Parts: sequence; structure tokens; C-alpha cells
Amino acid sequence: MSKTMISYSSITKKIIMALAGLFLVSFLLVHLSINILVLFDDTFELFNQAGHFMVTNPVIQTIQWVLFFGFILHIILGVIIQIQNWLARPKRYDKKYPSEMSFFSKYMIHTGAIVFIFLIIHFANFFIKLKFGNVESITYESGTYDNMGQMVYNLFKDGAYVVFYIVALLLLGFHLDHGIQSAFQSLGLNHTVYTPVIKLIGRLLAIFITLGFIAIPLVIYFFK
Repeated sequence: MSKTMISYSSITKKIIMALAGLFLVSFLLVHLSINILVLFDDTFELFNQAGHFMVTNPVIQTIQWVLFFGFILHIILGVIIQIQNWLARPKRYDKKYPSEMSFFSKYMIHTGAIVFIFLIIHFANFFIKLKFGNVESITYESGTYDNMGQMVYNLFKDGAYVVFYIVALLLLGFHLDHGIQSAFQSLGLNHTVYTPVIKLIGRLLAIFITLGFIAIPLVIYFFK
């Protein structure tokens, strides 16, 4: 961990973390828009075509590594800020302020850690297998593609994984709910009129992303 990063002011680290976090939110929206395609076609052609485009397009592949760097940066800064907060407050305050009384504000680092573990497992099941594994191919009139749709289907037919996935996504949703609001605050976008609107949009966005991702395994497990 770089000494330069640690020496940055708390405000600077929060701003960088906020920008990285908002970039990750944009990735989740794109990821959801592609994943939802798996529900619309039992042959998985649309999903496999979209997946093929994502893994073969050089621009997307470049953005992928930018995203990876942003994800790692978000985690590192989150850990640094949390440790510095703990060191700055070695003893609990007798009086708890509103920000301290918010459960998910208080445990952002914990929900973030659980989501991180989930992402490692999730990437191992998809990204690693796709990059280094032996994924069967499927041929349509439009061409031949890796059958990523079948991978998703098989995994979401496992009840234990579906439960694990849903629990992790709920935690991600709570993490996003607080994180999106905090990101705009860290960027100094506070206003008596606009801040409540930003909080509402952030909450609706967190709910939309969470329910969207959760719908996919539920539909596959119960109805496909």
C-alpha cells in the first residue's frame, strides 16, 4: 500500500473513493442490462451474443481493466478510511450522532467485505471459467459463441447458490443505498433542495439494481 495514498487528506481519499464507487455503479447498470437478456430467450442467443461482444470488443476490454483498477482502489481507500476512523476514535462516544446510529453507515466496511468475497466467488464461476476454462460453444444462424447463458442457467439451478447470491445482493443493495448518497456528499454536492432528491434517486437506483439482479436467479430457479 503506497505511503502517498495513506498520506492523502481524508477529504481527497473520500472524493477518489466516491468517484470510483460511482463508476462501479455505472458498471452494475450495464452488467444488469446484459444479464437480464438471459431471461428473454430460452436458447440464450441474445445473452451469448451480448457476452461475446463484451469479451471481444477491445474498447470494452480496456474499460474492463479500468473498472478492475477502480474496484481495487475503492476497496483500498475504504479500508484506509475505516482504519483511520477507528484510530481517531479509540473509545466510543457517550453520545451517538445520527450518522453513527445508521446501521449500514456504521457497518459499510463489513457489508463491503462480504460483497467482496461474493464477487471473488462469482468471478471464479464466470470470468475465470470463461477466460481459462473449457466453456462449451453453441451455434446459431448468427454465428458460434461461448454458451455463457447455459453457465448462468446451470448455476442458478443450484438452490444453495441462489440463496447465497440473493443474500449477497441484498447486502450489496444496502451498501449501494448508503454509498451512493455518501458519494455525492463527498463530492460536495449538498443543497437543501437537491440533496433530498439525490438521496431519493440513490435509494431508487440501489433498489432497482438489487431487485434486477435478484430477479434473474429467482426466475431461472422457479420458472425455467
